[in-house]
Amino acid sequence: MRARIYQPAKTAMSSGTAKTKGWVLEFPQASARDVDPLMGWTSSDDTQSQVRLSFDTKEAALDYAKSKGIDAVVKDPQKRKANIRPGGYGENFATNRRGAWTH
Repeated sequence: MRARIYQPAKTAMSSGTAKTKGWVLEFPQASARDVDPLMGWTSSDDTQSQVRLSFDTKEAALDYAKSKGIDAVVKDPQKRKANIRPGGYGENFATNRRGAWTH
């Protein structure tokens, strides 16, 4: 089974970059999940998909995978440049605005 090493992206629900600095090693799901006919709970006999290890650097994750004999694929992140306006949010309330302030 091949593991995946990646740097998580920021969540779509916030503009912050918390929890995006580290690297994660996780295993893909090997078998499909089953629905219990009595209770309706979703279950699986695959315990590897529950493993999610965090590392500070990509090299630390690769070293761990190599020392444990785990075949791992590294997915490098696609970095985006920051969208920072010169005036920022305070520019909306500046007293020296040119033109009418309307909503």
